[in-house]
Amino acid sequence: MVAVAHGSRDPRAAATVAELLGAVRERCPGLPVHASFLDHGPPAPDRVLDGLARDGAEDTVVLPLLLTAAYHSKTDIPGVLNRVRHPRLRLRTAGTLGPHPLLMDALERRLAEAGAEPGDPDTAVVLVSAGSSDASANATIARLAREWRPRGWWDVVPAYASATAPGPAEAVTALLDAGAPRVAVASYFLAPGYFADKVRNAALAAGAAAVSPVLGAAPEVADLIVRRYDEALVASCAATAV
Repeated sequence: MVAVAHGSRDPRAAATVAELLGAVRERCPGLPVHASFLDHGPPAPDRVLDGLARDGAEDTVVLPLLLTAAYHSKTDIPGVLNRVRHPRLRLRTAGTLGPHPLLMDALERRLAEAGAEPGDPDTAVVLVSAGSSDASANATIARLAREWRPRGWWDVVPAYASATAPGPAEAVTALLDAGAPRVAVASYFLAPGYFADKVRNAALAAGAAAVSPVLGAAPEVADLIVRRYDEALVASCAATAV
């Protein structure tokens, strides 16, 4: 498996990806798991795949460590794979991690760690993602917020760190003005970095009572990676059979 993360100049991001993939290796002993990054640091996915091909690999799953399907999964990763010229290396591409119920469970785990008990009727939640120029990716976050409301929270609303509105501070302020007794922010980020720090600072300044840590190596995320890997294998076998 070649896992493809966004990449960051913040060294905490690569360390978090390494920890997460370590948890995946524990779940799948014997499965070679390689990290790669689209930006800001090595190794690049095509370099990893070239190395595997030179070592004689014939089959691998490329798995995006991305929380929504947007520009990186729709354009960047296919572009990288188009540069890989090894006819004996068969590539299977897994789906992005999100959306998936396991990510909602991981978000609630992280909120609990920040002091917001899951389903607390006196707590409103702001679900914050990075934001995207891809409207469908932003719509996915809004849908996840709607689907999360029935779990017992006072309310759940979406927000975005960039590209579109509302921002996290705006969303926190709106909930407090609407009468929410307490507002917690759920950080829909895989790894620490600029956006996660920006969201935390803005949300706390606006009056949020808690901001969750990034998803990182939450057990649910590691489980989901294994599931996406298995799904890619099954889908490839089904396509071959047809």
